[in-house]
Amino acid sequence: MHDELQRHDRLLARRQFLKTSGMGLGATALASLLPRNAAAARLAPRAKRVIFLFMAGAPSQIDLFDYKPDLAELMGQPLPESVSTGQRVTAMTRGRQQLVAPSMFGFQRRGRGGVWWSELLPHLGAVADDICVVKSLHTGAINHDPAKTYLCTGHEIPGKASMGAWLSYGLGSMNRDLPDFVVLTSAYWTGGTRNVQGLYSRLWGSGFLPSQHQGVAFQSNGDPVLFLSNPGGVDRGVRRRMLDAIGEVNAEHLAEIGDPEIRTTIAQQEMAFRMQASVPELTDLAQEPDEILSLYGPEVHKTGSFARNCLLARRMIERDVRFIQIFHRGWDHHSILPKQLPGQCFDVDQPAAALIVDLKRRGLLDDTLIVFAGEFGRTVYGQGKLARNDYGRDHHPRCFAGWLAGGGIQGGIAYGETDDFSYNIARDPVHVRDLHATILHQLGIDHEALSFPFQGLDQRLTGVEEAHVVRGILA
Repeated sequence: MHDELQRHDRLLARRQFLKTSGMGLGATALASLLPRNAAAARLAPRAKRVIFLFMAGAPSQIDLFDYKPDLAELMGQPLPESVSTGQRVTAMTRGRQQLVAPSMFGFQRRGRGGVWWSELLPHLGAVADDICVVKSLHTGAINHDPAKTYLCTGHEIPGKASMGAWLSYGLGSMNRDLPDFVVLTSAYWTGGTRNVQGLYSRLWGSGFLPSQHQGVAFQSNGDPVLFLSNPGGVDRGVRRRMLDAIGEVNAEHLAEIGDPEIRTTIAQQEMAFRMQASVPELTDLAQEPDEILSLYGPEVHKTGSFARNCLLARRMIERDVRFIQIFHRGWDHHSILPKQLPGQCFDVDQPAAALIVDLKRRGLLDDTLIVFAGEFGRTVYGQGKLARNDYGRDHHPRCFAGWLAGGGIQGGIAYGETDDFSYNIARDPVHVRDLHATILHQLGIDHEALSFPFQGLDQRLTGVEEAHVVRGILA
């Protein structure tokens, strides 16, 4: 009976291994995809790496990117039913008046393209010619957790593979000593910030993909990576001998049952050993010149700040990390938005602009795609106290704004338009699926071809619904 159970387990493991290896891993996966995609076969990838700046909590597009000066005359008036058209609202809005709250912040046209930028983002406005602002993003999720999950994994339901995991799986590694996918969580402005949701490891998880493709979260304090340092009494030589011994046992186990996760374990243990040397060197900013530290702003000296994480991201790009995701929380402004939003913008404006400038100076922006977005937008109608200098905004999935730079994206343009209330999309809608398809396209991947068999479905980052590459923003 015992032998029969072992035989059954071995067959299951072998079947799973054949499924995964049949789909291809790393560079093999991409090689198998490209011949089936004529467009990808004709076009060389424009980007090699991605930095995703995730503004968790959802920044207000009306106060930052989507200038609506005519709203000033409608202060406190009800949102017309012809605009809201009975659309779904959150429980925080249901049954309450929807009164227009114009932005109190000024806007300026910036760059040769004359794109409107909020006064709260002066540094990003100064590099407007390198940035494409997309004002017509939209999603199906109306609450934070499913919306964040959607933006990170392409699905509202947890358990799917994240963007970085898909890229690691589809493209393989470009470096030997650091993970393909690194996650940095930034400290945020605390001057009155409320409604800060948690971030969960499933947002950078591998889901159904082999676990070697999941994101590695760097810590703000202590060891950059948990359990990376050797304990007392264990030096590097001892650790090497331990890994060799464990590796032999794991190799025997792999040969016996063929479980691909054992292969992953061996690879991850070897990576961790190499990271003991590479990560301290990566995170040591002592050799960065004062000019560069000043470029990223005063917060760069604070451990865990968004500024410091942007500088770390540039150092990772230099070392060919494939996908870097920086989370910055605190953007959920249901009340006192005019007090909270300037602090949030102070955190991210100069460092994000510095990242563009720094990469461009080093010749790395052309093949590095930077994406900046939250999980959805904010409503034109107010919440909490409603005054010209004191208001909040509810969740709004129907339209929101973000921006992209580098990696073959046109700079100095705005793409898409919303109606007069920044409530509905008037031109060139860009669904989250389209954003994912465009990111993959810039990396040379056909979003319809990159798939993995799981639960009877060929799973994709863009799901089973139609998705389109946003060609109007490509250089």
